[in-house]
Amino acid sequence: MQASAEQRFKGARPNQETVERAYTFADLSAYPLKKRFLIRAADLGFFVLIKLIGLTVRFEVKGWENWETTSRDGLPIYTCWHNRVFLSTYFWRRRRIVVMTSQSFDGEYIARFIQRFGYGSARGSSTRGGVGAIIEMARLMRAGCPTGFTIDGPKGPRYVAKMGAVLLAKKTGQPILPFNITASSFWSARKSWDQFQVPRPFARARVDIAKPIHVSTDADETELLAKRDELQQALDEISRHGEEWQSSRS
Repeated sequence: MQASAEQRFKGARPNQETVERAYTFADLSAYPLKKRFLIRAADLGFFVLIKLIGLTVRFEVKGWENWETTSRDGLPIYTCWHNRVFLSTYFWRRRRIVVMTSQSFDGEYIARFIQRFGYGSARGSSTRGGVGAIIEMARLMRAGCPTGFTIDGPKGPRYVAKMGAVLLAKKTGQPILPFNITASSFWSARKSWDQFQVPRPFARARVDIAKPIHVSTDADETELLAKRDELQQALDEISRHGEEWQSSRS
């Protein structure tokens, strides 16, 4: 599957060292001893928490055929809301999905625990180094790596899609795959900008996967904005399906 997708790419491919770097823990020697300890502690803490709760959750999936179509025809650019990343990390584990992590203390431990789940990390964010990270993600896609975005991150506004996935789709010619995961019960960090959700142990979860969105490699600004709106509408629709499912269970 990936080999045929790779053949459609143009431009230089990253060397093996670049690919391996995405899936390897970064050197922490530039951090003081205390921060190195905190990064490792947060990394292991989040990894264990997500794994233990994830093991107890029962998933039901709607739209799996959309994933099959997207994966058969290319490499998915996975997109979801920032506050659903807890279960998303667990559900899509071990697929070598490259995600953007910030060039910061928080970004360092996030990169490490997602790598434990089989993800890759491209350094940057919409506020720090984002252009460089998009370029690196494009290069990694040429090597056969799927990618992913928390599309309203890192600071919101909540449930408002940004342009990152659309720009990457234009640069690579690969399809955007919107999805949403709704837990039947969860704790919410109400003081955070996104009201981050942590599912309760033994919750049920519904995974909604929308149809892929394709962006022309020669798309102009008008088309890019239209595709961003299409992505927004797709995420809004599957989010509504999740809310209706959740309400039916209460």
